[in-house]
Amino acid sequence: MTITEVLPVVLLLAVLACAVIRPWGWPEAVVAVPAAALVIGIGAISLDHARAEAEQLGPVIGFLAAVLVLAHLCDIDGLFQACGAWLARAAAPQRLLAGVFGIASVITAVLSLDATIVLLTPVVFTTAARMGARPKPHVYACTHLSNTASLLLPVSNLTNLLAFAASGLSFVRFAALMALPWLAAIAAEYAVFRWFFRRDLAAGAELRTPAEPPKVPVFTVVTLAATLVGFVMTSAVGVDPAWAALAGALVLGVRALVQRRTTVLDLVRATAIPFLVFVLALGIVVRAVVDNGLGDALGTLIPSGTGLLALLGIAAVAAVLANLINNLPAVLVLLPLVAAGGPGAVLAVLLGVNIGPNLTYAGSLATLLWRRILRQHDTDVDLGEFTRLGLLAVPVSLVVAVLALWGSLHVIGG
Repeated sequence: MTITEVLPVVLLLAVLACAVIRPWGWPEAVVAVPAAALVIGIGAISLDHARAEAEQLGPVIGFLAAVLVLAHLCDIDGLFQACGAWLARAAAPQRLLAGVFGIASVITAVLSLDATIVLLTPVVFTTAARMGARPKPHVYACTHLSNTASLLLPVSNLTNLLAFAASGLSFVRFAALMALPWLAAIAAEYAVFRWFFRRDLAAGAELRTPAEPPKVPVFTVVTLAATLVGFVMTSAVGVDPAWAALAGALVLGVRALVQRRTTVLDLVRATAIPFLVFVLALGIVVRAVVDNGLGDALGTLIPSGTGLLALLGIAAVAAVLANLINNLPAVLVLLPLVAAGGPGAVLAVLLGVNIGPNLTYAGSLATLLWRRILRQHDTDVDLGEFTRLGLLAVPVSLVVAVLALWGSLHVIGG
């Protein structure tokens, strides 16, 4: 084996390890950027391929930046606090998990998984404390649903945007095919959570009287609804949905600036530029690994066809790969290998890379962000417990979601 075959793999493992461990609080990009430069420098990836990777990831990164700003502005307007207050008033401690599942699923689908991780997770901490409930089941629900509940819309996840482009489906048809798998996977997750955390859920303290809930920010909700309509309209005319997200962010951003509730610097910080750079650098490192043997090796493992067994096999390979190299690189690797199989095969990959990452910390970027939020609240996650929960939830959720997709393809057509 040559250095161009070995070194990219070593660098990828180093990048993912740094992203998971984050030694000395370093941003993920600290290792990823030099690794990307090194694989280019040694010729493991050509400049043309690196440029092509950057061009492919550019719209995805732009969309992520716009959605992060949009979610930050929703937080400023009190949308997430209103959700938390509604939970505290509408649900008894024993029903809080169901409420968290409902709100997290909707927020993930509409505002993308990053909003659930970055903004809803702190609200869930506060709400659980207000209600005298143990926070662990509800906080774990945020990270699981940021992955599983991101199946519904093309804009719910970075992986969805890439799969959407490869599928050839319209926005509405994509959502129609994924609606049943989305519901089935969430229901399976909920059943596992109820059993796995049965002691925590039964140990809630007495309900404390919640404060008067804040008013629902109507203007913000209307803007979000208009942005969602914009996603559908831009898709119909072949325009990148990032422009709709940018429009929504501009409307709320200008309003917040005029009202002096934020600053330009705060909005720039909300884009999480170091994290965006990490995503780009990670994509280049992964492309180097693919160009030097991984793509050919995986080509022999991917089942052909769109029958039930083939869909299960594709989803299983995608789930395993997501946990080995992270879900965003995994979808970049797998889509070219399954695109010829049509929308069914592409969506099966999406099921694997969105549900599968609930098994390990390194499985998705969302889980890495979630761990950072927990540490800000002086809380950390037990690796053994996280993995045991994943070993129970992932296989069940993945199988029922693939069955639902298979049924949807037969009823709706791919």
